[in-house]
Amino acid sequence: MIGPMTSDREPLDERQCLRLLADMSVGRVVYTVRALPAVLPVRFRLDGDGSLLLRAPAGSEVPRAVHDAVIAFEVGEVSGADGAGWSVTVLGTAQVLPGKGGAAPEEVLIRLRPEVVTGRVLESIPAPPR
Repeated sequence: MIGPMTSDREPLDERQCLRLLADMSVGRVVYTVRALPAVLPVRFRLDGDGSLLLRAPAGSEVPRAVHDAVIAFEVGEVSGADGAGWSVTVLGTAQVLPGKGGAAPEEVLIRLRPEVVTGRVLESIPAPPR
């Protein structure tokens, strides 16, 4: 967990956001299909150049919908018990890598170059009185 350095009213800085991203392996890609929002959980990793490499099913609509489009990507951890946690959102232009970019045969790699990185800590919610 992040610690007491900030609250859900104070954003995390970009360095903190990237550090949190580096420790995770699953997030949610947010894109549009026929002008409607769509969200899909995908595996990812932070690449050495600071971009995100997302793995998406090769036969899905995702590669067609995100190529050369601005998309959002969200990663976070939130406790179901008290709501404490954190969330990081990345906005940027996605590119489907040619030749699957080293992904498994049933997957394609999508490079997301961060243009806007934001994040925040979520404080715990006090338990209701009984």
